[in-house]
Amino acid sequence: MSNEKRIMDIELLRGIAVLGVLFHHLQDSLFAAAVPLLQAITLYGQPWWGVDLFFAISGFVIARSLIPAMRRCTTRQEYWQQTRNFWLRRAFRLLPSAWLWLALMLLACLFLNRSGAFGTLHANLQATLAGVAQYANFRFADSFYRYEYGTSFVYWSLSLEEQFYLLFPLMIVLFRKHLVWALLALVAVQLFTLRTPILMVVRTDALALGVLLAMWSTQPSYLRWEPTFLRRPWAGVAALIAVSLLLGFMATDRFTFTHYRIGVIAVLCAVLVWIASYNRDYLLPRGVFKHLMTWIGSRSYGIYLIHIPAYLLVREFIFRLQAAGLPSPAGHPILMLLMAGGLIVLLSELNYRFIEMPMRNRGASLVKRLGTSRTAVSSSGATSC
Repeated sequence: MSNEKRIMDIELLRGIAVLGVLFHHLQDSLFAAAVPLLQAITLYGQPWWGVDLFFAISGFVIARSLIPAMRRCTTRQEYWQQTRNFWLRRAFRLLPSAWLWLALMLLACLFLNRSGAFGTLHANLQATLAGVAQYANFRFADSFYRYEYGTSFVYWSLSLEEQFYLLFPLMIVLFRKHLVWALLALVAVQLFTLRTPILMVVRTDALALGVLLAMWSTQPSYLRWEPTFLRRPWAGVAALIAVSLLLGFMATDRFTFTHYRIGVIAVLCAVLVWIASYNRDYLLPRGVFKHLMTWIGSRSYGIYLIHIPAYLLVREFIFRLQAAGLPSPAGHPILMLLMAGGLIVLLSELNYRFIEMPMRNRGASLVKRLGTSRTAVSSSGATSC
């Protein structure tokens, strides 16, 4: 399986993950007042496990290209070049959009905040600094039920991923042939550890499981264990629904083994990534709905960044309509959902076309130029000798 091949079933999972996060944040972000239907649904199923699914996907996607590249290196200089190239590609892929929306949320707090939906300026300044400096996860744990975090609270997971991206190449070099055992130990320790707020924001078990899956995908046994039984009509869809319902139940307070649920959620998310990794349409047959879900998955990074400010903009707009004595969608959740959904689709598509892809391509071009210039210098030195 080519490391460069885009896995559409992984995009499907990204779409599922981001929709789960969007649903989880409806109450209190889009809807300030309680919505009985939402409360009834979340009593039996919570979709915040989408974040852990993102982690498992990230570990798998990053490792399947980085580990082989690092293991081909034979000198310290080659290790550094591969690490530098990886960091540059990640920085150009993630930081422009992340910083743009941090800035826009701060501006919204200043100029589009008559309702107070965007929170206080002090909290948002602190949150913006945490997002830029990549310690938002630690601030989020510290603020948990203690003080206002700010509008950009979803950046806690981005900070954790970026910390992983910073340290993972160093882990490959440090542990070398023992990397599998180091990752298994990381998973095992977290599986049986009580998750305090600080451990909840450094949960790397799903990331480690994604990496282990990527490493396994290069072994012959990976092909032997392909879940071909899911080729039966709708077997994969049934498996996806069953695992999703189980994950949703485990994320609620009705699941009594709460000490272990994050670890088990990570394992189940890794199972979904394992099934998707074969790219055989096991989880969902090809068709219009899958095309829509993979489109959502391809824009999931922007959607993740944009959905909270979009929710709050809708609330601010409704507040201003009410203040002006005009008819508003307040009290009509479906209308509010349609407004927020349309705004998210529009803004995420614009972000994808004009920020994400151009900056990603610029990062790839920079890495290529650096490689070309290094090759030219080496050739020049060899010729002069």
